[in-house]
Amino acid sequence: MKWDDLRFFLEVARTGKMTGAARRLTVEHSTVSRRMQSMEADAGTPLFTRGPSGFKLTEAGEKLLPRAVAMEQAFAGIERSLSNNQREVSGLIRIGSSEAYGAVILPQHLTQLTYEHPQLNVQLLALPKIFQLPRNEVDIVISIDRPERGPYLTVKLADYVLRLYASEDYLARTSTISSLDDLQSHRFVSYVDDFAIAKSLPAAQPLLGPGYIPIKSTSILSQRSAAVAGAGLAILPSYLVTQDVPLQAVLSETVRFHRTYWMAMPLELKGSKRVRLVWQFLRQAALAERGRLAE
Repeated sequence: MKWDDLRFFLEVARTGKMTGAARRLTVEHSTVSRRMQSMEADAGTPLFTRGPSGFKLTEAGEKLLPRAVAMEQAFAGIERSLSNNQREVSGLIRIGSSEAYGAVILPQHLTQLTYEHPQLNVQLLALPKIFQLPRNEVDIVISIDRPERGPYLTVKLADYVLRLYASEDYLARTSTISSLDDLQSHRFVSYVDDFAIAKSLPAAQPLLGPGYIPIKSTSILSQRSAAVAGAGLAILPSYLVTQDVPLQAVLSETVRFHRTYWMAMPLELKGSKRVRLVWQFLRQAALAERGRLAE
């Protein structure tokens, strides 16, 4: 069995999809299918079963997986020993990020990364969702909740601050807010409860009492836009409110939340040069943004 075939086997096992494996290997879907058929013919038994959620390993595939991972790690070690620090890093790296951090903080830094390493293909998934490392949706994930225990490398990336904000128009046409009790008669903009993206996000409910929530959204950027339009008060990361965003902090001395961004990747990717490079780059980028994130 050829190592090159095992690369295809590993990516199908990690992504659960032929299309996902093809994207990560930068080949056509038909190439992955052909390699898998060839491998199963050589093995004399199916390595995957196909179900509604994608491809799952058979018993034979489960037995092959740890051996294939060991070969991948050994091959990565050989590559490292033969390469020097000046060797160009290339290939696809997929980063899953919370929406605000991915939309506001990361783009300028990733632009710098791609200029420094022009052969690196960066895909940033800045979405209001929980990325599943066990499903290999991404190579590196930046999340608000610390990833659960598992075969992952996890680090604290950065602390950040959230405050309560409202537009000048909203504050001008509603009752004065001078204490927490005053919030109970005000409108809020918040998350859709059924689609909460993190357990540790501060919620509006403890603040508003019988207050009214006219708009709920899965998107923090949509919540910010609704607050700018005067829909109500919104709890937002302070770095989302700049001079170009006409919002004012409300009860700034009282309502202040501290949260943390975490970064994680599967332990099996530690041997990948491009993943290690991007991992360290993201840590340095977070360090450079520390002042803006934590005010």
